[in-house]
Order: sequence, then structure tokens, then C-alpha cells
Amino acid sequence: MTAPDPGCPEPADIAGRLRTAIQHLLPVLRAGSVRGDLTPSRQAALAALADHGPLRISDLAAHMGIALSTVSRMVDLLDGSGWIERNPDPQDQRACLIALSDTGRTLLDTVRREAAARLAEQVTRLTPEEQRSLYAALPALEALSEQAARHP
Repeated sequence: MTAPDPGCPEPADIAGRLRTAIQHLLPVLRAGSVRGDLTPSRQAALAALADHGPLRISDLAAHMGIALSTVSRMVDLLDGSGWIERNPDPQDQRACLIALSDTGRTLLDTVRREAAARLAEQVTRLTPEEQRSLYAALPALEALSEQAARHP
């Protein structure tokens, strides 16, 4: 942890403003889903599989920070939609590994592209100076995101 900068607002003040901004941006990112049955939690599961898969259900639950029983039910729904594949775990034939299917990967890519396009439209409404400031803040936001992923 670094020493506080006397010219910088308190971390709690920064966090409060950031939380509010994220809460207002989430509907933009979630709007217009390709599929009504792709809930935010199901999309998060697909994203975790895209980033870390193939995974055992227990590992997927750990990555998502939710209960194994919840993820187990979600995996059944994802499987029923054809968005994932179950394959035997080569380490333990009694277990299976969950991976994105081609259909799931295509869906996730489409949803991400559409969300980025909606967000880009919002960015175009900012002044050029605000756009430059947002661009300059991206390394700090990316570092914060990576840190949160490593230490939830």
C-alpha cells in the first residue's frame, strides 16, 4: 500500500464516485441483450469460462465467488441452452470439465461487441477533453480490475 498523497482525494471518496459511475454504466452494458435468457450471472459464468476454462464446477464457483449449488444449477441451464460443453476431467474420470461451446463463445463475443458499441456511443457524447481524461484513466482502472480479480 502506498502513502496517501495530500493533493489526492481520500480513497473512500474516489471509491464512492467510482461505484456510482459504475452503477449508472451497468444498465448501458446490460441493455439490449441478444438473448433474454442470458442473465448477468449466466453471462459472468460464460466470461469466467472464456477467461479461465475449461473448469470443474467447483472451480467455476470459486472464480465467480458464489455457492457451488448455485453454479451447479446454472451449469445445467447453460448446458441446456447449448452454451457450454461437459467433458471428462483427464485428472479424475468421475469429474467433468465445463468449457464454452462454439455457440456460447459466439454469443459471448456478440454480447461483448454490442455492449462495447453502446458504451462507445456514450463516450462520443463526452467532450474531447473528457474523452482524453477517460483514456488517461484507463491504465488505473485496468490495474484496479486486475487487482480485484486477484484479490476479491
